[in-house]
Amino acid sequence: MIGNMIQKIRKEKGITKTKLSSLTDINIGHLTHIEKGERNPSHKTLKSICSSLNIPYQELFYTYDKKLTDEQLEYNYTDYISYNRVPLIENLENFIECPAEFSNASFAYKVPSKDMEPLLKEGNTVFVEQNAALEHKDIGLFYYNDSFYVRRLLYRRGKFILRADNKEVDDITVNSNDTFYIVGKIYL
Repeated sequence: MIGNMIQKIRKEKGITKTKLSSLTDINIGHLTHIEKGERNPSHKTLKSICSSLNIPYQELFYTYDKKLTDEQLEYNYTDYISYNRVPLIENLENFIECPAEFSNASFAYKVPSKDMEPLLKEGNTVFVEQNAALEHKDIGLFYYNDSFYVRRLLYRRGKFILRADNKEVDDITVNSNDTFYIVGKIYL
């Protein structure tokens, strides 16, 4: 996934592989292997790439050892990963212990609604792995048109659907004109 992200960002910024190679002093062949997902960059190399692309290192690092499925590639999953934004925490309540089975968690989050009941009750604390690759029906945290949602991610007919477990809550179909980011995967 990290190679896909580097290639996506490089192209969005209008930087050729040759130029990135020159900026980072990384062999163009090695960059090609990284972008194809055949090799992971070292941390030093990733920091150099992020610096040259003028993006935060940590956000891209979250994608470091993740692999994309064919379905995720088909749905252009990386288009919905935020690589230059970080969560704004307005009210830091406390620190909580992170269970060992959630060792990839980036932060804890309180479920804001009854959308996922009965599985997740409003106010439950969940652990979120930021910029993780969600598969069909995985539960995640999503930013959609200025609000955050805890929902299941469905892949349907070329679109993402955000589905609540609570049958009284309508699905959200993500359209191309919506503001949408996949914040991360939720661990239960």
